[in-house]
Amino acid sequence: MPTGVHLRDVRTQLFQAAERVLLREGPNALTSRAVTAEADVAKGVLHRHFTDFDEFLAELVKERIARLTDQSAILEASAGTQTVTSNLTDALTELFDPVSIALTSLIFFRDELRTRLRSQGDDLPFLTEAREMLSTYLKAERAQGRIAADANVDSLALSLIGASHLLFAGRKKHTLPDPAELEKLVSTVTADAVQRRLL
Repeated sequence: MPTGVHLRDVRTQLFQAAERVLLREGPNALTSRAVTAEADVAKGVLHRHFTDFDEFLAELVKERIARLTDQSAILEASAGTQTVTSNLTDALTELFDPVSIALTSLIFFRDELRTRLRSQGDDLPFLTEAREMLSTYLKAERAQGRIAADANVDSLALSLIGASHLLFAGRKKHTLPDPAELEKLVSTVTADAVQRRLL
């Protein structure tokens, strides 16, 4: 590897390689050797920038979580537009892309990774932040009167995340659920809060 290459570039290269391995071969195949081979860099490159492989994986997950900040802002700004169901369906489709589903499986698969992430304050990394994103959006919709004033947005968000994750994770590899199926799920979970908004 050429000297002087910025650390961020190396991180990005390794993270993208890890995502490709995850998508192609699943959590079992994700090793430091597989990542460096996929990234086409020397075997020692990863360990020059990360203490060990679990630190690398923890940073990979945190990088994905950081992307939720932008997505959350966009979703919150959409409150009051389209329908609540449409906004949530779009957000969940983007949220549970194949990489995110694979990373969630990886978190469950690797005890050391899960322990490390939990020690940094996340009980269920990625899914916790995703739930908070939906809660924030639903609070904005509640403030605009588009869902019931007494709607428990935290419970709604938790139900949406749990049910949607099962729907996406339960598919055949590299397939997505029918959009109509996801929309029906979202509509069912939020029906009471939406219907009671005028009561």
